[in-house]
Parts: sequence; C-alpha cells; structure tokens
Amino acid sequence: MAVYTDVDNDALAAFLAEYNIGEVLSFKGIAEGVENSNFLLETTRGRFILTLFEKRVAEADLPFFIGLMDHLALGGLSCPTPIHARDGKALRRLAGRPAVIVSFLTGVSPRKPNVAQCASVGAALAGLHAAGAGFGIRRDNALSLAGWRRLVNDCAADADKVRPGLAETIAGELAYLEARWPRDLPRGVIHADLFTDNVFFVGDDVSGLIDFYFACNDFYAYDLAICLNAWCFEPDGAFNATKAMALSRGYTGKRPLSRAEAAAMPLFCRGSALRFLLTRLYDWLNQVPGALVRPKDPVEYLNKLRFHTGAQGPETYGITID
Repeated sequence: MAVYTDVDNDALAAFLAEYNIGEVLSFKGIAEGVENSNFLLETTRGRFILTLFEKRVAEADLPFFIGLMDHLALGGLSCPTPIHARDGKALRRLAGRPAVIVSFLTGVSPRKPNVAQCASVGAALAGLHAAGAGFGIRRDNALSLAGWRRLVNDCAADADKVRPGLAETIAGELAYLEARWPRDLPRGVIHADLFTDNVFFVGDDVSGLIDFYFACNDFYAYDLAICLNAWCFEPDGAFNATKAMALSRGYTGKRPLSRAEAAAMPLFCRGSALRFLLTRLYDWLNQVPGALVRPKDPVEYLNKLRFHTGAQGPETYGITID
C-alpha cells in the first residue's frame, strides 16, 4: 500500500455522500507498499480502507478483484469485503482514479514471522485456493512469463546501474525459465502477492488476508512458491528451512500437492524470485517524484534467486515426493 494521489476534503465528502457508512472522524494515508493509493478511513460506523487504483492496475481488471473479494468472503475466507454504495455499486471514481472502499480487518502483520505463523499462512493459502473455486470471472497472470519478458526489456539498459552484470543475469534466468515452465498443472485463483504485510494475525493464527490486486488465475503451486520466498528468508538473507517446512506442511495439510507440483517447486521458486526482482527493479529505476512510498530493494530478490538456483529438489522446501 502507498499514497500517490492526494484527496482533498471536498472531493472526499462528495464521494462518501454516495455511501451509508456514517460521518468521517479521521482520514489518513497508509505509507506501506508500492502499488495503489490507500487511506485509513474512520467513520461513526467503523473503520474502512479506501483504495485509489493507480496506473499499473488496469481498470478493466477491477471487476475481477472486487468480485473475487465478495466471492471469497461468501466462501468463508476472512478478507476485505467491498462496501457497496447506495446505488449498489462498489467501484466508483475519486480524484480522477477508480476507487473502492473495503471493510477493515483486525490483526497485526508480523515483521519477523515465527514458525507457527508460517504454518498458519500455509493453511490459509490453501483455504484461499479452495474458496476461490467456482469464481466466474477469469484473469490471466499479467506478471508471468510474457510479463517478465517485457520487464526485462524495459530494464535492460539500466539494470547494471543497480548491480554490475544484472542485465545478463536476468536475461539468462528468463531464458532458462521460458524453456522449462510447466504447462499443465492444477490451477485456479491465486493471490500472487501474499507477503507478510498482506496477512494479519491474532497471536499465531491468521485473522485475515488482504490486498488482492495481483490476484489472477495461475498454478496453485506457484502461489505457494511466492509465499516461500516472502516468508522463509531471514533479514540477513539466510533461508530458514524450518519455516519452509512449516509453511509447506501447513499448505499440504489442507491441499496435498501432486507429484508434478512438488517436483516443480524449485522452478516455481526461481520464477517467483525473478518476478519480484523484476518488478522491484522496474520500480527502483522508475520512481515517482513526490510519492509517499519507499521503493523496495531489488537485490534482495537477486540473492533469493541465487539460492534457488542451487536447490537440489523439493526437499529443500520441506516437500517430499512419495
């Protein structure tokens, strides 16, 4: 989450007049994240999150995101629920941007997740995959192979300013993945961005999942790989095998992996590391002046990618093939 677009008081008042959520008590920007402009809105009827969708999010995709949250909530997943205005619409416009208000979830995002929390998030991810079944709108993953190729091309000229030799490294890694990426594995709705700041906990139990604005249809096992990258490396860059085993077992306890999915895990971990290396690299090279946002270091995911290239098999991630 972040703030790129300011909202003045008059525009906010006119926007909120379309809703039945009470009078405004406070309104402030949320600085975390990198994609959209987000605000914490408190009214006489409770707390909400107001999101303005910025340029990277295609407006045509918004019915998918909003409909998905409604679908997941009806399926029993604890996630933000879109607030519909008096005319029944959840998606409106504010400050020249598409905008939505969603419910506020309680809980705390861990800065350094423990083993029990990793197990809980693995189970929650499997629950998300189950709850997404039957959702009637499809959205292809814009940040899979074809999207990576575009990002590599966009960043190639300046990549070596971040780290000498980086352009060659990412080009070679993409070629490797393009030649080996799976074609026929179980797939459905995935979150695609389930980092620690997108999961709330009460104690060691997941209390809610948020930020579904990268959600799409893709391989379930790829979503698990994204979580392994996001949750199982320590601040010094070391891979924590105990956390990985807990997360993987939390997931497979709810949704067992097929042999082919398990075998593909090292490749999926490499792919997800490259995906976040590329988007971080692009944001690092194309910072928005004046935005209340902190670009994230792409080198973190370069180091994770190097770890995965040495993985000997799914056992590295606590996954066994029977």
